[in-house]
Amino acid sequence: MNQVCAHEGAFEAEEYGGILASYEDTSGQRRDVSVATRRALLDAMGLDPDIRPRIAEPEVRVLFRGQTLTVAKPSELVLEDGARVRVDRTIPADLPLGYHSLQPLDGGDGVWIIHRPDACWLPSDLHVWGWAVQLYAARSRSSWGIGDLGDLRLLADWSRKLGAGVLLLNPLCAVAPEIPQQASPYYPSSRRFRNPLYLRIDQIPGADQPSVGLAELAHAAQQLNAVRQIDRDAVFRHKMQALARIWDIQAARADAAGLARFCQEAGESLQIFATFCALAERFGGDWRRWPSEYRQTDAPAVRRFAERERSRVRFHCWLQWQLDRQLAEAARGLPLVADLPIGVSPGGADAWQWQGELSERATAGAPPDQFNADGQDWALPPFIPHRLRAARYGPFIETIRASLRHAGGLRIDHVMGLFRLFWIPQGLGPDSGGYVRYPADELLAIIAIESYRAGAWIAGEDLGTVQPEVRRQLAKNQILTYKLLWFEERSPADFPELALAAVTTHDLPTIAGLWTGADFAAQQRIGLQPHRAGFEQIRSRLVGATILADDASPAQAVQAAHAALGRAPSAVLAASLDDALAVEERPNMPGTVDQWPNWSLALPRTLESLETATLPQRIAKALARPSRRPDHAPSADGDGASRPVSE
Repeated sequence: MNQVCAHEGAFEAEEYGGILASYEDTSGQRRDVSVATRRALLDAMGLDPDIRPRIAEPEVRVLFRGQTLTVAKPSELVLEDGARVRVDRTIPADLPLGYHSLQPLDGGDGVWIIHRPDACWLPSDLHVWGWAVQLYAARSRSSWGIGDLGDLRLLADWSRKLGAGVLLLNPLCAVAPEIPQQASPYYPSSRRFRNPLYLRIDQIPGADQPSVGLAELAHAAQQLNAVRQIDRDAVFRHKMQALARIWDIQAARADAAGLARFCQEAGESLQIFATFCALAERFGGDWRRWPSEYRQTDAPAVRRFAERERSRVRFHCWLQWQLDRQLAEAARGLPLVADLPIGVSPGGADAWQWQGELSERATAGAPPDQFNADGQDWALPPFIPHRLRAARYGPFIETIRASLRHAGGLRIDHVMGLFRLFWIPQGLGPDSGGYVRYPADELLAIIAIESYRAGAWIAGEDLGTVQPEVRRQLAKNQILTYKLLWFEERSPADFPELALAAVTTHDLPTIAGLWTGADFAAQQRIGLQPHRAGFEQIRSRLVGATILADDASPAQAVQAAHAALGRAPSAVLAASLDDALAVEERPNMPGTVDQWPNWSLALPRTLESLETATLPQRIAKALARPSRRPDHAPSADGDGASRPVSE
C-alpha cells in the first residue's frame, strides 16, 4: 500500500498514472485534460491506457524522527550501512536517519523506509546576503575566455571583505564534450557532474611544468577576454588541448591514490559518465544517435569500448576530480549556493544511464498563459513517477547529493516539480499537455535527509502561480521561498523571513535595463512582443519601493532598489553582479534561441576592476545584515511553522 500525500485534497482529481484530470490555469480558469492527452501520457509512461494493470512499485513509508512502524510478521531490517536487525513487533525507535529496507523473513513484499529529520537543515541565525553569480561571466585578467573556479575563489575573497555571507551560482553542470558547446546551464548532459570549462588550468597540478608548454595556449585563450560575448567553442578547444597535455605528461605521476579514492567514492556512476564522455567524443553528444550497440550502458560493446579506451575514460574521471578539488577550494573562501536545474538533456549522460526512469516520449514544460499563449516546451524528459519509486529514488538521491557537494545551500529550480510537473506528449504542443503528480512527501523527505547530512539549507524557486498547499509544505520543511521585488505587491519590509529575496533574476530585466527601457527596446528589436502593461507594472513597483525621480541615473536606481531590498527580514538576500555594474542586458531572454546571446555575455569589467568599483560597495552597505540571535529561527510564510532542527 503506497503512502498517501498529506496534501492530497489540495489537488484536482487524479486519474490512473498520477495524471490530473484537470488543472487551473494562471487566469483561474479550469482546464480539462482531454482523453487523447491522457492516453498519450500513459503511453509515455509505458502504461497501457486500455488494460490499466496495477502499477508495480515498492511500498514506501516515510517516518519522522521518533516515529516507529509495527510489523505484521517477523522481518529483517537492513539499514543503509548494511547492518541487519531482526524485528518481531516494531522497528527500533532510534532508527538512524536514512534509507532502510524492511523484509519479511518468509520472503513476502518488503517496505522501503525513508527515515527523515523534522525538516531541512537551516541554521537558526541564517541572516546573510550574497552575490548571485553567473560564473561564466565573471572573468579576471587570467581567465581563458570564461569565468572559472579560480575566479570564483577570487570573487569569494573579495565578497567576504564586503560582508557577503554566500555566493549563489548558476548551475555548473556538465555538458557533452563536443562542438558546439551547449551554453544553457539549464540544459545539462548531467546534473551530477561538472563542466570542465570551469577549470582554472594554471591551478591544476603539473600545469606549470615546462614540458607541458602551456604559455602559448594561455596567451591565445586570454585574448578571448577582449570580446564580451563568450566563445565557448574556442574556450573548449584551448582548455581540452591544455588538459590533454597535462594528462599525457602527468598521468603516470599524478596522485594516483587521490584519484583512486575519488573514483571509489563517486562509484559506478562516475565510470558510466566518463564512458559516456569518451563515447561522445567518438560519436557525438547525443546517445540516441550512436550506433545501436552503444545505446545501453550495460551493453557488451560499451564494456569493450571502456576497456579499450581505459586511459581516455580515466582522463574524464580525472577532470571531475580536478573540478571537485577546485570547487572545494573556492568553497573555503565563502559558502556556495548551488543551483539545481529542473531536468537534463534527453541525449545526455544522465538520460543514457537512466533510460528506464525517464520518459522518452514526453517532455516537461508549462501550459499556455496570458504571457505566453503557446505555452513552453523545455525539451527535458521527465522522470516517470512509478519507475522512479521502483528504483527506490536512486537517481533523485544521487542528483541531490551531488548538487550539495561543497555547497552551503541549494536552490531548486521550479520546485513545484516536486509536486506536479506539466508533461507534453511527443508530437503534441503545450496546449495538449497535462499535469502529472509526483510523490512529494517522499521527495521532500529525501531532500531533508541530504540537506541535513550536508549541513546545507534549501531554497525553492516557486515564482508564478503556486498552489497554497505547496508553499505550506515547503515552509513545514524549512525550504526557503523565493521573493522578487519585481513580482511582489508588498514592500520588501513585509517579505517573509523564511525566504531568499532578490530584486530580479537571470530571466528578467536587470535594474538598469528596466529603468532605462533598454530591455524593452531590446525585446522589440529582436522581434519579440514584450508585454507593455507588465513592463510598466514592474517599473511602478521599483518606483513605489524607492521613490526614484524620473531623471535618476541607472546607478542610482540600482542603489535605491537594493536599499529597499535591504529592509527585507528574509534569511538570505541576493544581488546580481550584473546589477552591481549597472548592466542593461539580462543574461537570458526566454523565448529566444539565436536572437539573443543567452548565457554568453561576460560582465563588462574584469574582477580586478570590479573590486575597485563604487556601486558594489554601495550595494554591500545597503544589504549589510545585523547578526541574529542564535535562538531565533526564521518564521514561515503562510500556515507552515518553521523550527530549528536538532539531532
